[in-house]
Amino acid sequence: MIKTNPMKAALAAGRVQIGTWINLVRNPAVLTLLRAAGLDYARIDMEHSSPSIETVADMAALARALGFPIVVRPPAGSREWITRLLDAGVWGLHIPQVDTPDIAREVVQAARYAPAGMRGMAGLGPHNDFAPSGDPAADMAYLNDQVHVTVMLESAEAFRHLDVIAGVPGVDALTLGPSDLAQDLGVLGTADQARVLDEHRERLLAAAAKHGKDVAMLVQTLEEAERWIAAGAKIIAYSSDAAVLRSGYAAAVRRLRPPR
Repeated sequence: MIKTNPMKAALAAGRVQIGTWINLVRNPAVLTLLRAAGLDYARIDMEHSSPSIETVADMAALARALGFPIVVRPPAGSREWITRLLDAGVWGLHIPQVDTPDIAREVVQAARYAPAGMRGMAGLGPHNDFAPSGDPAADMAYLNDQVHVTVMLESAEAFRHLDVIAGVPGVDALTLGPSDLAQDLGVLGTADQARVLDEHRERLLAAAAKHGKDVAMLVQTLEEAERWIAAGAKIIAYSSDAAVLRSGYAAAVRRLRPPR
């Protein structure tokens, strides 16, 4: 029997999903740890981090067995990356640099089977838990329902097309890339950065609400998380494995080795 994506079901029921970025740890057992900590999902970065497709495939297999979904950001939103990740059993995609409606439509075409798209056809594999039903049409429709696609708006160009991108069928959620967007807008590292990014987050929330889409939000503090959950964000990525490890050990060292 083909497994159900717990994140897709939870979001459909209106439940906020709390996860974190995996930028450093490549042992799939980290998913067991994060699940035991109470998180709902993990987001694996292949754009700015080092995991291979083999590592991600191992994580996807464990994620499906645990019922603890992973979301993967590929290096690019190309058909090649989308096909390989989905066929490896990944349920969720976090697609970078979606600057235009055409790019958003191409992502959907690669991620969904007909009639919603034209995803490449694979046979027996992790994507269908090696348990197809024998009814290809029913399986295609079911697998389309399990895939979750988030698109990242990371430029002024993307926000000029915000309303149309938000309305593209097959896109489940919107988010922004704060650092890339700030760089493109010319406010990275300035006093205006926080204000400008918050204005774009508010625009994102409004467009998502208009088109019935969810919003994913990266936060570094619990206060930020509470603020954006209250504003309507349903997918929260709290910090990362690297940042949590660094801050935790740094706090311990500060206490154990006070200034002389």
